Amino acid sequence: MNEMMTNTLMEALGMEIKQAERDIVEIHMPVENRTRQPMGFLHGGASVALAESAASIGAYLNVDPNQYQIFGIEINANHIKSIREGTVIGKATPVHIGKNTMVWHIEIMSETGEKISVSRCTIGVVPLKK
Repeated sequence: MNEMMTNTLMEALGMEIKQAERDIVEIHMPVENRTRQPMGFLHGGASVALAESAASIGAYLNVDPNQYQIFGIEINANHIKSIREGTVIGKATPVHIGKNTMVWHIEIMSETGEKISVSRCTIGVVPLKK
């Protein structure tokens, strides 16, 4: 699945998919110049990009991609702790898998297990136009 990330925001931010199943997606992202804000901490927007990416991959794995496309509808994030270096680990799990929408819960942790951010992402499931 990492080959799908070529020329995407995920590639630009250095994300690496470690696990991609229908009920859990884990992505790692470095905390470095590409993902820091000007004061040197992990950018909240990078955390949100990690969260939505994990939820979107999970949603994709729960549909027939020959019949449906998925789109992020809404995402929220609570940033709990700041981090300056290392790697953050985003884990997405489904809260609701429906016919037209999905809701995913995403936790972002440091390598040492500290909770950095939590998000909830709603994904729309849209039939492909023929």
